Amino acid sequence: MADLPALGSLIALSIETLQAGFLTPEQIAASRAIMGLDTQLVVDGTYLVAERDGEIVGCGGWSRRATLYGGDHSTSLRDPQLLDPARDAAKIRAMYTHPRCARQGIGRVILSGCEQAACAAGFSAVELMATLSGQPLYVASGYQPVETVEAIVNEVAVPLVRMRKHVTA
Repeated sequence: MADLPALGSLIALSIETLQAGFLTPEQIAASRAIMGLDTQLVVDGTYLVAERDGEIVGCGGWSRRATLYGGDHSTSLRDPQLLDPARDAAKIRAMYTHPRCARQGIGRVILSGCEQAACAAGFSAVELMATLSGQPLYVASGYQPVETVEAIVNEVAVPLVRMRKHVTA
């Protein structure tokens, strides 16, 4: 919990910087309403943090709850219902990397750790809602697109891709 301020700063910087080139400035501004840290992941003990020289440079988590995406502030997207590992896919959530550390394998390490933990908890599949900037990482990590959607925020459409992957121990 002590890392929450640093995580918030990292996430804001990541959204602002890494979405450029994929989204318009209006879409980036709108995406802040649906992206961000979900402290439930921290409370549940399923949020991973990567540090380099004592600085947080990446984060991401997995969840056994039904919420697919969204931060603490996007309450309409939240569903705290617990998932059934025999039937449901665990959710990969709130993946962010510091822009100066992007494309250095940090996201891949966090993603792999989340997948392994979800598998150890009995899940055989994971799913996530990818941003356009995150989609290349997920495709390279074996995720398949399930559907493309648009989140509408103040009449601005933010494109997202729901993706899924089978995981094994």
